[in-house]
Amino acid sequence: MSDIFSSHQILNYAAFAIPAFFLFLGLEYVAAIRLKRKDIFKFDSSIANLSIGIAERLINLFLTASFYGVFVWVYENYALFQIPNHWIVWITLLFATDLVWYWYHRLGHEVNLLWAAHIVHHHSEEFNYTVSARITTLQAVIRNTFWCILPFVGFHPAMVMTILIVHGTYSFFTHTQLIGKLGWFEYVFITPSHHRVHHASNEKYLNRNYGDLFVFWDKMFGTFQSEEESPVYGLTHPLKSHSFLWQHLHYFLELFYASLRTKGFLNKVKIIFGKPELLDQSIRTELEQKFLPRQRHVNPILRFKVYLIVQIIMVIGILFFISLFHNEARVVDNIAGSIMVFVTLINCGALLEQRRWIYFLEYIRLFVIVAYFSYLWESPELFIIPLLSLLLLLWPLQKWYLWLVYGIQPNKRPSST
Repeated sequence: MSDIFSSHQILNYAAFAIPAFFLFLGLEYVAAIRLKRKDIFKFDSSIANLSIGIAERLINLFLTASFYGVFVWVYENYALFQIPNHWIVWITLLFATDLVWYWYHRLGHEVNLLWAAHIVHHHSEEFNYTVSARITTLQAVIRNTFWCILPFVGFHPAMVMTILIVHGTYSFFTHTQLIGKLGWFEYVFITPSHHRVHHASNEKYLNRNYGDLFVFWDKMFGTFQSEEESPVYGLTHPLKSHSFLWQHLHYFLELFYASLRTKGFLNKVKIIFGKPELLDQSIRTELEQKFLPRQRHVNPILRFKVYLIVQIIMVIGILFFISLFHNEARVVDNIAGSIMVFVTLINCGALLEQRRWIYFLEYIRLFVIVAYFSYLWESPELFIIPLLSLLLLLWPLQKWYLWLVYGIQPNKRPSST
């Protein structure tokens, strides 16, 4: 079984999870239209959700084998027992996995340093399948550190990885508003209703329903809350940005600034490992004013939306092919594809913020494309001559580019943001 996770086969069939995700997302969108609930999808928020998910999938593509390797190392060197492969063991492992998840998830909400990695999952003020994609790589690293408990106890790493796939797949389907309460199912499993409570910022819903598969952990440890009033999604102090970089970094900056303002080493440690609700909430507002000046309401024109959607489709395609041929791709292919993906995701976040400097990201993308093909064709002149020509040509086109994207008139000086 372990060969599945250390295979050198040409195609990585796990890549087909990507089109499967978008298939179910499309079905949810169609269902929302038929049920006249199209309001559960917001264009800018959905783009931001998908951007974070794409980045996480790409980075984790290169880390998954490392995670498995860590599990094997723990199992072979420190396992307390050698637990056999038996159907009862599989059931036991499923329960154990969900119990570990519960405490990882709960601590992720109760410890500032862990919340800094997990908060990204809760930024969105909408709740649909795109929200399930809001996972950061740092969060995945922390989560897999917790999972090391399982091979340490004695569960075989291949068994652990298999159960984690099942576990993660189930949690995807709990991120929806279109499925109501499910009768007896509610008393055993975490349902969309339970998870809506977890993502809500209503006071009575805060810090509730940490379970991922089974509901009885929350009931056992006193964190269960049934869905009663309509949930209000997002943070209690909403993030005022869809910037790809800001969403990942803002809480770490908040902790850093809070630490700078606090005297004494132990007091600084208390901030890092303290409860999020005790952190000075005014810091976020101050940092947004400092690093995100002159925020403007985005009223996107049609071509703006088309431009964003085309870019998201492009990076999804790159992600799929990098994933599918990951085992056989050359280093240069992975590097070029990864740079294109990350630059484009940063570009999408900046577009949602209506930033002017997105124009200069086009230079970076152009540089990557020309450099990649000049390397493939072993033609340095292909890199130098066209690049210089295009740079000279593109610079005067900045005002027309901003007009095409944002609708800013070419003869009008754009905002400096």
